[in-house]
Amino acid sequence: MLSTMRTVINRFPKLKARLKHLREALLPGASVSSHYIEMDQAEAPTEAARLRSAWQADELPRRQRGLVDRQLEEFRRGRPVDVFDVLVRALRELQGLPPDASVLEIGCSSGFYSEVIDIAGLPFTYTGCDYSEAFIALAREKYPALRFDVEDATALRYRDNAFDVVISGCCLLHIPEYAQAVAETARVARHYAIFHRTPVLIGHTNKHFRKQAYGVETVEIHFNEPDFIDLLKLHHLDVVATYTLNEERDSLNPLQGNANRTYVCRKVVS
Repeated sequence: MLSTMRTVINRFPKLKARLKHLREALLPGASVSSHYIEMDQAEAPTEAARLRSAWQADELPRRQRGLVDRQLEEFRRGRPVDVFDVLVRALRELQGLPPDASVLEIGCSSGFYSEVIDIAGLPFTYTGCDYSEAFIALAREKYPALRFDVEDATALRYRDNAFDVVISGCCLLHIPEYAQAVAETARVARHYAIFHRTPVLIGHTNKHFRKQAYGVETVEIHFNEPDFIDLLKLHHLDVVATYTLNEERDSLNPLQGNANRTYVCRKVVS
């Protein structure tokens, strides 16, 4: 019964978003992310810089992993988990890659997407990196056979074109210097870059929010979508596929709204 309800809800992103908002109102703190407060653009840079290291908090990995383990169990049973399903589909549809293509996930947290890739039977060689030593320690504990590195997304120590596919794993939204992180993602990618679970705005400029994530205060950036795509193009990344996890339009102005998307980019060699 519960599995059927989840399947139905996942087919209707607007309904899913409204139910999430309702849960946050009725059960504050029950969601992964809650207590969103939009910041004035004048204070956003200072607050973003102040909270830049929030995801390095020692208590975050275990808190996140509790949710992740439940999602992985659902995924092993063949049940839909939208964030996993979208990335698997994106990877499966990539063209022209060598056998056992190399994948780097930037912002890998505890490395759970390596397990998603394995469960899905995808033939990739996985490496993960994150700027949190605590997350990387947990990743190495969970997946001792894989490589995990402590890295800053804005200053990666990998060589140019080091990986066939680079996944920016839902971390740009927490990085004040996100443009530099995009540049670094493009630099180390040989064929494809995937920006997974990217919050974008339609008809609005960038917005910065202060929020609670697993009980830790942090900043979340929502990107103007055309500007974000232009940023990708600036770094020779051509969007070849877009997957929408959810989207909402303003009922009074359908030209405005917000969405959460995964962008698959082919690296264009000039």
